[in-house]
Amino acid sequence: MIIVGETLVSEELFEECFVCDLQACKGACCVEGESGAPLENDELDELEAVYEIVKPYMREEGIQAIEEKGLYTVDHDGDLVTTLVGDHGACSFVVYDSHGIAKCALEQAYLDGKTTWKKPISCHLYPVRLANLKDYTAVNYHRWQLCKPACECGSKLQVRVFQFLKEPLTRRFGEEWFKELFIAFNLWKEGKTTGL
Repeated sequence: MIIVGETLVSEELFEECFVCDLQACKGACCVEGESGAPLENDELDELEAVYEIVKPYMREEGIQAIEEKGLYTVDHDGDLVTTLVGDHGACSFVVYDSHGIAKCALEQAYLDGKTTWKKPISCHLYPVRLANLKDYTAVNYHRWQLCKPACECGSKLQVRVFQFLKEPLTRRFGEEWFKELFIAFNLWKEGKTTGL
């Protein structure tokens, strides 16, 4: 782990390559899994504020799930998460484009200029997951077989995880933090090259 500000960053963000390949995975990370997208406490108000604006973008199944269970639920780990359609499967905000690729209704509304909140930071940061420790926030790389095409695409393009996630990492931790992270990467790379 590498200390950057008040975060502990896994070296895997420097070691591993990653670029989403939606043609290959079809946005499976929004559809597969046992619980919805993790939510931070301040994002609950954001969801409430944008829901009526986002609703026209949503599928009927997603709207019905939210009407029945609420905008968010608590999963088996006790974490706040977006509501799923059914007990497992697609996030209630999933929509599909003409190629059958899962997209996010929240993000579509944002891209159309209807809202100023893109989507939960956990979605934006994936495949990075955050964990709150006593004095630090841990910034970890999450491996999932579904993302094998993204790893292959990243390797082909030689794009590291942290480089691919520049926008969401900056959104979450700020520009100065990302500059420090980049400096840490160069020092790490230099150490690997010289065998330190």
